[in-house]
Amino acid sequence: MLRQSIARPLLSANRVLSQRAFSVAVPRMGEGDTGAPRSGSGGSSGDSFTKREAAQEALYIREKELEKLHQLKKKITAQREHLDDLEAHINTLTKEQGKQ
Repeated sequence: MLRQSIARPLLSANRVLSQRAFSVAVPRMGEGDTGAPRSGSGGSSGDSFTKREAAQEALYIREKELEKLHQLKKKITAQREHLDDLEAHINTLTKEQGKQ
């Protein structure tokens, strides 16, 4: 009888401890901890860090777009030169055929 009365409270205490251990291990995350945008970060609102971060991001995007435009302009000029070369070749071929 003594054995049964001691075993049951220990068993229930272990069950409580194991449940408590799992509840303590649950990570608690606040707003913005997951990398999500902060609430109220629409333009003029927010702290100075948020504003600076948005400005740096906008500058980075602008630089990348300018770089892409520069590369496209290079490709366009290369294509234009190639087309001019082809046109000159066609003109020489037509002149040679006209002479014969």
